[in-house]
Amino acid sequence: MMIKKKISITEDKKESDKTETTENKDIKEEAAEGTEKQPGQSHEVDSEGNVPESETGDTPASDKKIPDERVFEEKLAEMQDKYLRLSAEFDNYRKRTLKEKMDITKYAGEDILRDILPFMDDFERAVKHMETATDCIAMKQGIDLIYNKFSDFLKQNGVKEIESLNCSFSVDLHDAVAKIEVNEEDKKGKIVEVVSKGYFLKDKVLRHSKVVIGE
Repeated sequence: MMIKKKISITEDKKESDKTETTENKDIKEEAAEGTEKQPGQSHEVDSEGNVPESETGDTPASDKKIPDERVFEEKLAEMQDKYLRLSAEFDNYRKRTLKEKMDITKYAGEDILRDILPFMDDFERAVKHMETATDCIAMKQGIDLIYNKFSDFLKQNGVKEIESLNCSFSVDLHDAVAKIEVNEEDKKGKIVEVVSKGYFLKDKVLRHSKVVIGE
């Protein structure tokens, strides 16, 4: 009886171990199914059940660099385009201003010369009238009229005469062409004769006076 009882216990134990083994297997299969890949995903699980960082849906660093490089290239191309446009505009401006300066230099006296032409007309009429005129007084009056008209024109354009006669000699205003002896003490070192008048253009000496100095 004891032998049969032991055999029965042994068989029950084997059956129990077999049942336990089957249950453990089912539990492991369920755990494996729980960690299977979801539809549309390709995540892998390591030995501790963690999903690698590169497979969690975040954009890899190599993929992030591509948009940054494209933005940089676009900005660089835009800056190069602006530089080329500015360079072309500056070149056109330089050429235009250079031409304007050349024109100003070339035609600087155009307005003045145009205003002088009427005096040329007056002198031509006077010369023509001198051929047949017998009244010298009328001729003198005509020439005086032209002279006064031309003198007013010069004043209107900022040209005025340099006062020289009986003034002290100044190298900034006068050119001495000769020296003569004078008896008057107050005339020594002074200008006693003006060979040709000098003129100011506003505050600048347009032409020095040619003078004779007494000594």
